[in-house]
Amino acid sequence: MKNLFDISGKVAVITGGSRGIGEMIAQGFVENGAKVYITARKAEACNATADRLSELGTCISLPYDLSTVEGVEGFAKEIAEREEKLDILVNNAGAAWGEPIDDYSEDGWDKVFNINLKGPFFLTQKLLPLLRKAATYEEPARIINTASINGIEPPILETYAYSSSKAGMIMLTRHLAGRLAADNILVNAIAPGPFPSNMMAATLATMGDAIKADNPRKRIGEPEDIAGVAIFLASRASAYTTGACVPCDGGASQV
Repeated sequence: MKNLFDISGKVAVITGGSRGIGEMIAQGFVENGAKVYITARKAEACNATADRLSELGTCISLPYDLSTVEGVEGFAKEIAEREEKLDILVNNAGAAWGEPIDDYSEDGWDKVFNINLKGPFFLTQKLLPLLRKAATYEEPARIINTASINGIEPPILETYAYSSSKAGMIMLTRHLAGRLAADNILVNAIAPGPFPSNMMAATLATMGDAIKADNPRKRIGEPEDIAGVAIFLASRASAYTTGACVPCDGGASQV
């Protein structure tokens, strides 16, 4: 019972790990003894985050654009050259696009779906050999997908592709969980509410006080909140949990 949340020695990949929720999860994993690879489209930011987290443990930057199949294949190939197995995959990279419904663009729609849903599926596909090598009946490998409470409850903002892609991520999580359980790979999702991030910066700047006031916990998320859920889903504590979507939102999606 003392080691229920132990992830030390695990090898983890976190997409979108250079900032925001991905960085929060990466720091939680690094500080708890995992070997963490982070990837993001912007090399400078990815490298800077890895440098900072390397002072706390092992964090390696591998910048790639995972919105393209070429980027996914290149990243998966490099991971396979570096590691014999992969214990944890965190599909966290995400993007949002907001426009009035009458003006909502195809480019915006495609960008969001390529990053939020297409990329995670094909990265999972390409990394399955390494996940299967790590997976055993006693110690399943883990896939953790970042969804959103906007995939559970429609948002006020006109971010149609974002909410739709995150609802799709929840269903993809359930579908993959059913398919991969026999391979000893557990697949779960986290549905975050508002957290401090570049994606949320403008919204929090204009509506932050109202968002806090409406939240049952009267605050927005903190790094320990999201890292704690991710560590639970990556550790022995969740070895009988798969296909779940865990809200991490202070109760906002429940009221």
